[in-house]
Amino acid sequence: MLKRRNALLFLAGSLGAAALAVSLDLRAADAASPASAVSPASLRGKTIVIDPGHNGLNYRHSSEINRLVGAGTLRKACDTTGAETASGYTEAAFNFDVALRVAAILRRSGARVVLTRRSNAGWGPCITQRAAIGNRARAAAAVSIHADGGPSSGRGFHVIYPPSLRGLTDDIAAASRRLALTMRRAYLATGVPYATYLGGQGLSVRSDLGGLNLSDVPKVFIETGNMRNATDARLQTSAGFRQRAAQAIASGLATFVSRS
Repeated sequence: MLKRRNALLFLAGSLGAAALAVSLDLRAADAASPASAVSPASLRGKTIVIDPGHNGLNYRHSSEINRLVGAGTLRKACDTTGAETASGYTEAAFNFDVALRVAAILRRSGARVVLTRRSNAGWGPCITQRAAIGNRARAAAAVSIHADGGPSSGRGFHVIYPPSLRGLTDDIAAASRRLALTMRRAYLATGVPYATYLGGQGLSVRSDLGGLNLSDVPKVFIETGNMRNATDARLQTSAGFRQRAAQAIASGLATFVSRS
């Protein structure tokens, strides 16, 4: 049963200039990068939801994004502004860029891809809506793409999945963990290490994320690196790295979906 039946399937609006710029950049990156590990037509008939975290104009809509919404185990802000590098490159822009790249790779392999937002020039959607989009799409898998704002002394990535919470995630917890393990393995191909500031092995279990708690489909968050760390920030501001990150995320999704 869908946890939020009345949420929007996607945000209205065109891709806009930012998406066009990424589209043009994708062509150059494809020519310069190794081919994706996703086989042509291997995902035909599968639906995958990609959630680029935050949004480019969230900072202009503080009253809207600070509105409390139910996140399953607690009430949380509708959304947040996200992190940024020391040079001002925002997480919202990074997330959207990578999401478009992932979508392009998966679509070439036959997948139906649904984005939770279609531009980086708006606010939201709320965490409740982000989960509902995946539910309405009946996705085989969903990923929320992020870049962390951890301590500057630490770097690396980690994948977040939900615990088994009765009435919330007990129906997707096991599959989400499998997706997390698959995604972690795939993302190591980027050369980014497990997050050094967490002390784990690139995995984190959290019960406070509405995007996971309200999901009816297997879902993970991936914190692709730490924007406050100089080494990770240099990577994140590189189009070449963003393409590698997208290829790794797409590979993780494709592997999971093809085995489900």
